[in-house]
Amino acid sequence: MIFITAKFAIKPEHADAWPEISRAFTEATRAEDGCLWYDWSRSLDDPNEYVLVEAFRDGDAGGVHVNSDHFKAAQAELPPYLTSTPKIISQSVDQDDWSELGELAVD
Repeated sequence: MIFITAKFAIKPEHADAWPEISRAFTEATRAEDGCLWYDWSRSLDDPNEYVLVEAFRDGDAGGVHVNSDHFKAAQAELPPYLTSTPKIISQSVDQDDWSELGELAVD
């Protein structure tokens, strides 16, 4: 799978509204056949930072995503709400779901 984590620095005046601002793009991405997950979290240290954790079945599914109409719309619509270009880590990993964190196993 392709596993991606991205950090988005949101303009302070839009930070509380970011879930709604990004909702259409989020919902369209989650509906893609090759999307395994697409989850936003808000930083505990910086209320203007959102972290996106996403995964796609494979490189082909990732390609479908970045070539989709909703991705192109997001490229035009979302940057005005940001203070900087998002930071990203994108890696292919040899698994297709989350593994358990054995060091914190719950009986």
